[in-house]
Amino acid sequence: MSASRNSILRLINASQHSACPCHGCGSAGPLGSHHAVNQLRRLATPVNHVEKEYAFEVAASNLRFGDGVTREVGMDLKNLKATKVGVFTDPVIARLRPMKTALDSLQAQQDLPFEVYDRVVAEPTEDSWRDAIAWARKHDFSHFLAVGGGSVIDTAKAANLFTVYKDADLMDFINAPVGKGLPISDKLRPLIAIPTTAGTGSETTGAAIVDITSKSFKTGIASRALKPILGIVDTMNTESCPREVHISAGLDVLFHSMESYTAIPYTERTPRPANPILRPAYQGSNPVADIFSLWALQTTVKYLPRVAKNVEDEEARRQMLLAASFAGIGFGNAGVHLCHGMSYPISGLNKKGPKYKHPGYLLDHPIIPHGVSVALTGPAVFQFTAPSSPDRHRQALAIFAGTTVSDPSIASIPDSDIGLHLYEAIARFLDGLGVPRGLKAVGYTSADIERLVEGTLPQRRVLDLAPGIGNFVGEDGRMHLTRMIERSMEY
Repeated sequence: MSASRNSILRLINASQHSACPCHGCGSAGPLGSHHAVNQLRRLATPVNHVEKEYAFEVAASNLRFGDGVTREVGMDLKNLKATKVGVFTDPVIARLRPMKTALDSLQAQQDLPFEVYDRVVAEPTEDSWRDAIAWARKHDFSHFLAVGGGSVIDTAKAANLFTVYKDADLMDFINAPVGKGLPISDKLRPLIAIPTTAGTGSETTGAAIVDITSKSFKTGIASRALKPILGIVDTMNTESCPREVHISAGLDVLFHSMESYTAIPYTERTPRPANPILRPAYQGSNPVADIFSLWALQTTVKYLPRVAKNVEDEEARRQMLLAASFAGIGFGNAGVHLCHGMSYPISGLNKKGPKYKHPGYLLDHPIIPHGVSVALTGPAVFQFTAPSSPDRHRQALAIFAGTTVSDPSIASIPDSDIGLHLYEAIARFLDGLGVPRGLKAVGYTSADIERLVEGTLPQRRVLDLAPGIGNFVGEDGRMHLTRMIERSMEY
């Protein structure tokens, strides 16, 4: 089959930029690239004596997976001896079957009082979080239940946290340097999460993301203490999702898995925590997370196009729900990096800048859905990171090609060219899903590049895990981020 004109143009464009992280050398062999990456990786804080990490931890919620398992949640809460349940959802899910099934299950139990908060907004802001927190504090719930997508589950996590920390301010726990990033030492109330999208994996993780509108970017809170005690993954709960929601959610799974698999190894993260409570949830790639991330990547590449083609494909929907949870376990313990780091200002600035409104989202405000905002920089990011670990990027390329690394068409590619081929493979995959073709397609122009870079630089939690980006947010980081965003304007 002959190459398409767009494919040829993308390869020409990509080949004009060095794949080497230093972006200035004339040779990008594997040894030189690895050395350059290590030279660029600096410390998060200056210290006199630095020890690298030597351990990783594995934490994830208990998961229950099956057709119709939402109906068990009332028994779960009764078994947990709940005395008052705070139920979180959004205005759309509040009218749909997943919420009706959950409420019927609660009402079937004797002496199980609950209150419903149905004002969660898509892509939560600090104002919407504060509203939910104030409501939860007023009721002092013993247990929490979230029925919805990542926005709902993350809002419930925040409400739970600040119910326990009654006098704390939101910024006390927001990730540094945006907030104080204080550790969570008190035990939170039990939270059960019932996802209604196959995307965020929030039912398995201790991460909660929020849009800081005053700064026009997203950030969040990351702590193992936030993770739900149980994720109820009901394959019937994504039946009502529009096609565009399926695609955006699936893109989040795709890049959760790719970023966690290609994050710096946990043994390269510095400094080693002085106390285990200070060990971050996002630790760097590790052997356990790798297994979950790779399976999620393989499954998403196979089944997301099937869901996009036919949302009634039950097998594909079921597999994508599994992939979302698997990717959640992967990135929940390894972390994500550049695609997510740059997505936060891409989403945040849209509300004041391009005001792009993605089709399929029945909202009265501009929105670049999270999965789409992550995908927009995907080709450029993995071209950039490929020299840091050619073998891992070769594995990802083989998955997109539907083959194995031993296939001569993959094995014969020099390490120095893996990034070019992966750029094209990702771009082709996104084209097949109808994803906007770069930042220009959602309204950004070259005049916005500096602001997008400025909004990415504070995302230390994820930049610290990015191959080829120094952990001091200085000129090196700025230069590389600028070039990646430039390359992401169109493809």
